[in-house]
Amino acid sequence: MTIQDCCVIVPTIRDFTFLRAYFANARQHGFDVGRLQVVILTEDFCDRAAMETMLREQGVNGDVLNETDRLRWLRGLELESYADLIPRRSHAETSFGLLYMWANQRLAYGWFIDDDTLPVDGQDFFGDHLRNLQYRGSVDVLSSDKRWVNVLFRTFRRDRLYPRGYPYGAMRESTKVRRGTADEVVASQGLWTSVPDLDAIRLLSEGALDGMATTRIADSDYGNSFVVETHNYLTLSSMNLAFRREVIPAFYQFPMDDNPWKIGRYDDIWSGVILKRACDVLGKSIMTGRPLCDHRKAPWSVFKDLNSEAPA
Repeated sequence: MTIQDCCVIVPTIRDFTFLRAYFANARQHGFDVGRLQVVILTEDFCDRAAMETMLREQGVNGDVLNETDRLRWLRGLELESYADLIPRRSHAETSFGLLYMWANQRLAYGWFIDDDTLPVDGQDFFGDHLRNLQYRGSVDVLSSDKRWVNVLFRTFRRDRLYPRGYPYGAMRESTKVRRGTADEVVASQGLWTSVPDLDAIRLLSEGALDGMATTRIADSDYGNSFVVETHNYLTLSSMNLAFRREVIPAFYQFPMDDNPWKIGRYDDIWSGVILKRACDVLGKSIMTGRPLCDHRKAPWSVFKDLNSEAPA
C-alpha cells in the first residue's frame, strides 16, 4: 500500500490547472503520485469546487482550503487565536501549508510550487528533489567575501543579474567554489529557466514595466547543483522548493502584505535566512540548482512590486 509521505503546498488564485503538468511529469518518470498529498491554498472568491474536481480527475489526493476553510481547520485544533500569524491574501499563506503538514505525522517531505511555473522537460521534478534531500557526498561548495552567494553566479558575467532578495550591500562580491561534502541535505532549492526571479528595481533597469524581465535563462546556463558554505547566506525562493519535515519549526514564512506598511515579496527570503542559519548551527545543508522549473511569470505592474519591496 502506497504511503502518502509527500506534501505539495500550492498557493494560487489563478490557473490551478498547471498542476496537471507536474502530475504528468511524475508519471512520466515513474514517480508514484499516490505518495502525494496536495494542499491548494486559495481564497473564498476562487472556484474551490473546480480545484477539487481537477485533483479527483488527476487521481491525486489533496485538500483545497480557502480562507474560511483554513479558519475552520484552525478552530478544530483550538488554534484560531493564532490565525493572525498567517497573513490573509498573501503568498505567505504557505505557512498554513507548513502547519497542515506538521499536523500529519506521515508527511515526511514537503514542496512549495508556484502557480506560474511548469516542470522542465527531461527532468524528474519530484524524484530529483527527493534525491537531493537524500544525498550524501561530494558537491560544489560556494562562498563569497561578502558572505552572500548569488545563485545566478554562473551567468553573472553575461547578464549582471542578482535574484530577488539579494542584499544591495553584498553586491560586487568575489565568489569562490571548492569541492566539499554534503552530509545531510534538509532543503532542495530548484532554480528557474525562462524568466529569472528578480526584484522591482532590477526589472525597472531592464525597462520591464509589466514585471517581465527581458533577460531569459536557459537550462544550459546552469552547471552542477551546489551548497553554500557555513556562515554564508543565499536567497531561498519558494517558487520551486522541497524540504524535509524537520525544518518546519525553523521555516515560518514571514508575514507579508497583510500589514500596515504593505510590505511584501520577502516572505521566503527572510525565512530562508533563518533556515540557513539553523542549518549552519546544526551542520546541515541546502542544495541549490536542479531540478529546474520553467518560470512563466504572469504580467504584473512592476510598480506594485516596488511599493511592496521599498519599505523593507
